[in-house]
Amino acid sequence: MTDGSDLILARMMALHPKIIDLTLDRVWRLLAALDHPERRLPPVIHIAGTNGKGSTQAMIRAGLEAMGKSVHAYTSPHLARFHERIRLAGQLISEDHLAEILAECETANGGIAITYFEITTCAALLAFARTPADYTLLEVGLGGRLDATNVVDRPALTIITPVSIDHQQYLGETLPEIAGEKAGILKRGVPCVVGPQEDIGLAVIEAQAARLGAPLLAHGQHWHAWEERGRLIFQDEDGLVDLPLPNLPGPHQIDNAGAALAALRFLGADPEACEAAVSNAYWPARMQRLTHGPLVTAAAGCELWLDGGHNPAGGAAVAATLARMPKKPTHLVLGMLNTKDIAGYLRPVAAQAQSLTAVSIPGEAATLSAEDTQAAAARAGIAAETAETVLDAVARIAARDPGARILICGSLYLAGQVLKANG
Repeated sequence: MTDGSDLILARMMALHPKIIDLTLDRVWRLLAALDHPERRLPPVIHIAGTNGKGSTQAMIRAGLEAMGKSVHAYTSPHLARFHERIRLAGQLISEDHLAEILAECETANGGIAITYFEITTCAALLAFARTPADYTLLEVGLGGRLDATNVVDRPALTIITPVSIDHQQYLGETLPEIAGEKAGILKRGVPCVVGPQEDIGLAVIEAQAARLGAPLLAHGQHWHAWEERGRLIFQDEDGLVDLPLPNLPGPHQIDNAGAALAALRFLGADPEACEAAVSNAYWPARMQRLTHGPLVTAAAGCELWLDGGHNPAGGAAVAATLARMPKKPTHLVLGMLNTKDIAGYLRPVAAQAQSLTAVSIPGEAATLSAEDTQAAAARAGIAAETAETVLDAVARIAARDPGARILICGSLYLAGQVLKANG
């Protein structure tokens, strides 16, 4: 059965301009037609960055909810259903409510060219403006400066997680150019929490902050987060907090937790809320252990993991996480989009992988073919073959190497299909 919202979303896809030119003109026009919902939001925390946005947002939400606050949250892309993108006061938006606001935005837009992300972001802002809450967490879709979420004059706080090379066709070829786009979410006088950055990226963010008089709470200067004796230690100018390690696996989550904790402490969180932030956060397809479903059955006693990281920094995070896990042969099932830097992704991962089975991502026009993925893996020095489906790949690996670790990885689009198919 097709939901009403699915039909409207399909029509919205058809409104796409022939060329995606990053601009806010279409968004401003539609927001004006909707009577400016962006001016009526609960206090906004706006999050940009290349990697770690979603995990950081999930931890902030867990911390705020532990403080008894109700929280709207906007994320993208979704994994299994569009509804995941819009969380109203803690609950995923209902089908009826989603269909209603999408229809309202479609009518207000009047058939004029607009991107799918722009019109659905306007729908999310409309839902947020009409539902009472204490905070609104907005995750940037792409870049920052010209992203459809960058329409709030005065957020309560902005956050920039680590910036690395990705989406060069839109954001620029160099790290300073990309950092400049991310720093476009900074607002005059509004504090910004800055996660770990390369020096050349940080310099761009600091220069923009200085121009706008935006106080920075920067990693390595105003706050530090590290692992010590199996605990997470966070320190800022208000003191030190000793916490459990994040329940989201991987050493990179220490930095994401640090940014979330810096934000929460700025917002007045107590140690209990800080602990809830790292212990209660849930963020699917980020080194997620799959424990049930047809794929787990096919894996027949193998450990099965799923990760949606898809750029060189994502590959480095996966490699670091695998290196910390108990030693076990690890086999990758990889599908990627052809717009991504597969060589950069595979470079750090190669040392951790016994083999790689390449798949194409079903239904994605921009998928890299399984054959091209296999060739890239071979160039990276990984023994590689192809499979028709993820299920075939998993079953074949399990038959060949019982009890091994299997990681399905390379794309959030692939991860979403895996979660959907695996129930």
